[in-house]
Amino acid sequence: MGGGYGGGYAGGFALIVVLFILLVIVGAAYVGGGYGY
Repeated sequence: MGGGYGGGYAGGFALIVVLFILLVIVGAAYVGGGYGY
């Protein structure tokens, strides 16, 4: 198998991606004053 390092790296990368997407959504909602893009 790939080992724990590969799984940990994939999990960490996925977590960063999710946090980044949430940050973009919250930022867009804050700047746009709601969901008005």
